[in-house]
Amino acid sequence: MNYPKKVTIGDITVRDGFQHEEIFIPTEAKLWTLEQLILAGFKHVEVSNFGNPSGMPQFKDADALFKGIRNSKKVAHLIDSVSLTGITIREKAIERAIEAKKEGFGPDRILLMVSTSESHHKKNSGLSLSEYWKMAEEWIPKAQAAGIKVNGTVSTIWGCPIEGPTEMSKAIEFAQRWINIGANDVEHADHDGSASPDRVYKYFSMLLDHFGKPDKHIVHFHTTRGWGLANVLAALQAGMTNYESTMGGIGGQPANFVSGVPVAGTGAYYYKDSNLVGLVSTEDMVVMMDEMGIETNLDIDKVLEIGAMVERIAGRRLRSEAIKNGRIPKSLSGR
Repeated sequence: MNYPKKVTIGDITVRDGFQHEEIFIPTEAKLWTLEQLILAGFKHVEVSNFGNPSGMPQFKDADALFKGIRNSKKVAHLIDSVSLTGITIREKAIERAIEAKKEGFGPDRILLMVSTSESHHKKNSGLSLSEYWKMAEEWIPKAQAAGIKVNGTVSTIWGCPIEGPTEMSKAIEFAQRWINIGANDVEHADHDGSASPDRVYKYFSMLLDHFGKPDKHIVHFHTTRGWGLANVLAALQAGMTNYESTMGGIGGQPANFVSGVPVAGTGAYYYKDSNLVGLVSTEDMVVMMDEMGIETNLDIDKVLEIGAMVERIAGRRLRSEAIKNGRIPKSLSGR
């Protein structure tokens, strides 16, 4: 097999991971996690969501968190080389991110999102796809004029929790549309664990046939059914080089119950047990890639230490096996 010799990994624990927790994670714990991720070598991290925190109170500290990491003495020597992302699904969130940028603490990059499934997109954004594309075309130049890069995400590529099967070729069309209207990069997301390795390989092979190079395209997998790392392997085989993941494999749909209080979130959960869903585990993925001889430019031992602490922050056992079993001694691997 021909795998990439090196990859880029972004960690999105503090936003996508913690948004799914049903307890409010203290701002100080989020800031500690961000600092440690940067010290471990991550150059891309998601910080928070600029959407209305009334329905998603995990993000009520978005401004404080961006200010905290911008002003952190622990990572002051590294922060200029790190891309800090904020989620901005709708106009008011984008406007808020732009204002934060003007005030000196805002994001380097924001994320907009479409789903190939119309019903899922409507539930996630409140707009039809045609309305959302029009909105994105208007706001991408405004964000970039403020010095903010824009990510366009394509979701429900391999299936929709509402509609079921989806057509993969539609996601290629959406990715091209993001590029056409000015997005700086594109995230390709398995929103709920619907992807299987064979279709992952087929999709990313189609993507590379269409675009030629993988540098502007990011791989995002959930591992709801336990296939997360198998899908990573399939994406590596196809030639993809940019990945994102969370510590302990946490994350998913924003919680609709936070610290004892029912909240809107994004509505009813798509799954029966909220503890059994999540993204690919950062710890397990980097250990696997290291064993395969793929360079991640990360301090892997530190990554495992962070993972163990994130379990304590979350207050429960998470999905990483590597933090319990460690790395394989090189004397046993023959490397």
